[in-house]
Amino acid sequence: MDIKQIITQRYAMPESSLSRLKECLSEVSYPKGYRVLENGKIEKDIFFIKKGIVRAFTLMDGKDITFWIGKEGATIVSMKGYVNEEPGYETMELMEDSILYVLSRKKLQDLFLQDLHIANWGRRYAEMELLAAEERLISMLSVIASERYSELLKNNPDLLQRLPLGSIATYLGITQTSLSRIRAKVK
Repeated sequence: MDIKQIITQRYAMPESSLSRLKECLSEVSYPKGYRVLENGKIEKDIFFIKKGIVRAFTLMDGKDITFWIGKEGATIVSMKGYVNEEPGYETMELMEDSILYVLSRKKLQDLFLQDLHIANWGRRYAEMELLAAEERLISMLSVIASERYSELLKNNPDLLQRLPLGSIATYLGITQTSLSRIRAKVK
């Protein structure tokens, strides 16, 4: 997914503003397994996924718990690092060879001050991310696991081919054994 698509899926802005933003981005490639963000480290850059997939996880009782998955078009950011310049609690690991766009926090904050359209894009981005987090939380609290799996199949069926089942299970808030049972019933 090219950067224009990634940016404009959240907020359409004039071409001049889009060009200013694009000038501050660089493209990087990393192999599968690369950790874009590390638990306990401060990461102030923001990454946009051009190609690939990433999982965000944290350790709980010695186990990796996947709590977020992003693929083409998604944004990788440590909110603690970006907002407060504090070490993040998450690790974000690439699950495929990936191509990312990277933007520094400093450059983005300068753009927010210089260009109202870019500032509005940033506000809209934050609003949409907050909504997505809220929807995920409500789903985890109120929807049974088989329905969460059905939603995953409906909205992101490619994840089953692109991620290990253990990561998908923890993302759904269940064990891998429970996921296997649910999958057997769905077939």
